[in-house]
Amino acid sequence: MMTKKTLSAAIFCSLFAFPAWAGAAAQTANSQTAAPAVSAQAAPAASSQSQASYDLTFPAAKGVKESLSLDNRQVTYYAYRDLVYVAHPKNADYEKMNIFIPAAYLEGKSVNGYTAQTAPIFLPNQVGGYMPGKAGDPKDTHVMGGGSTSTLLQALDRGYVVASPAIRGRSTTDANGTYVGKAPALIVDYKAAVRYLRHNRKQLPAGDTEKIISNGTSAGGALSALLGATGNSPDYEPYLREIGAAEERDDIFGSMDYCPITDLPHADLAYEWVFNGVNTAHQSFAMQAPSQGGASFPGNGAAPAAGTVADRPANAPRETAQGTPMTSAQKKVSSQLKALFPAYVNSLGLKDAEGRLLTLDKNGSGSFKEYIKGIYMASAQKALDGGADLSKLDWLTIKDGKVKDMDLAKYAAFATRLKAAPAFDKLDGSSGENDEFATSTNQPRHFSTFGYEHRTDKNPMAPAEDIKLLSPLEYIGKESVTLAPHWRIRHGSVDRDTAMPVPAMLALKLQEQGKDVDFAAAWGKGHAGDYDLDELFAWIDSICK
Repeated sequence: MMTKKTLSAAIFCSLFAFPAWAGAAAQTANSQTAAPAVSAQAAPAASSQSQASYDLTFPAAKGVKESLSLDNRQVTYYAYRDLVYVAHPKNADYEKMNIFIPAAYLEGKSVNGYTAQTAPIFLPNQVGGYMPGKAGDPKDTHVMGGGSTSTLLQALDRGYVVASPAIRGRSTTDANGTYVGKAPALIVDYKAAVRYLRHNRKQLPAGDTEKIISNGTSAGGALSALLGATGNSPDYEPYLREIGAAEERDDIFGSMDYCPITDLPHADLAYEWVFNGVNTAHQSFAMQAPSQGGASFPGNGAAPAAGTVADRPANAPRETAQGTPMTSAQKKVSSQLKALFPAYVNSLGLKDAEGRLLTLDKNGSGSFKEYIKGIYMASAQKALDGGADLSKLDWLTIKDGKVKDMDLAKYAAFATRLKAAPAFDKLDGSSGENDEFATSTNQPRHFSTFGYEHRTDKNPMAPAEDIKLLSPLEYIGKESVTLAPHWRIRHGSVDRDTAMPVPAMLALKLQEQGKDVDFAAAWGKGHAGDYDLDELFAWIDSICK
């Protein structure tokens, strides 16, 4: 029987993770076999990165046939790597894409009921902590919870065309050392990648460009949600034109979002509504070395702190096994932020599936709280029905095999707090999110009203337009936007990087627009993603077949 203490230890040691593509080589074969010719390869027209102009034609003649082992069978595909997807990249290393196509489609065969014409295009990003995301590869390994797998390879085995774009992040610089990956660069690049695929709809040997499905975790989950929520919005056009994106649509068919940290201007309010009263934080500012751009923020480039918990996202703040008590000032801030949350929730006019208004009173109780509790309780019930022993969890009330109630305050104490208040818009401008909204000279900026008004530094507020461009809730319901029709959102039941209300509010607003939304808490999971690939791929099949 697992006690609360041992369960917490297991969570800390193995569950707080999301895709970290390690780049480890897997078994390969036939690596020099070229694909059948279709068109010319995209290539730079000039040697200087800052002056280069790239052809956006998909180079189908340059595919390389490869094969990897998966569960004692071979998965064979054609690889097209390092395809720059904009004509005038700010940094070509982080505005390029790898595309992989099941070999069967180039041989006139089908896979999993799909043909070359009907195969969905799986579009995962590898952004974490708003740092640059590299283009993924089936050869890479993804370590999750003690095991290893390749999401891309399994997607290919399932019959999907895989397009994995590299995307600029907050540490990305150009040839002159100017920071070119700050907000809104990452969503601009993701949109440009979609446009590249549509631009080459007739050149791609396989893949239905009307069935593009994004996928991401944490900041990458927020990016996936943002892509699905802002399809064809004119707000992004100036940025897309600047980098030479193809003149195509950028709406997508489906969005898969693991623990998406969205609604950044109000994320601190939601976090303290859940974790207020838990006064010990487990976050360290020692970070792994940035993947590009050099040290750009306190802790970047430092070795991970001693005693940190394993399997945290690359480039994310480290997590310490031993917590640090919050200061009296931080406790005060926590209470202030919690007190602001009810008014914000009530301003959204949220409704459940039955049309009932979800609200909070000034003390933070009400129908919205019961809705959030219900999400956790449904996750617990699923685990209980599966044979899990939940009898030692003092925050759950279980009777006759049914989860009857939960205590949200006791839950927060059980899950523990990761981030001291404020969690996201740090008053001294020291968070990764402050860095994400920084200037091109790397001066951090605030992005919430509370953070700016209570700041202890002299940093300015980010432009309202930049904040809006990274906020999915600003676009849901707007006439000028094409929302993705299908959504799958997952949040770990013990996620303490962000709070459950954040993805819940996203899901509720999407449901209000009549979209197909599959939202749930994954039992026993922390800040992680791609932990349920069979279920994820079954969902993709259900909306694409």
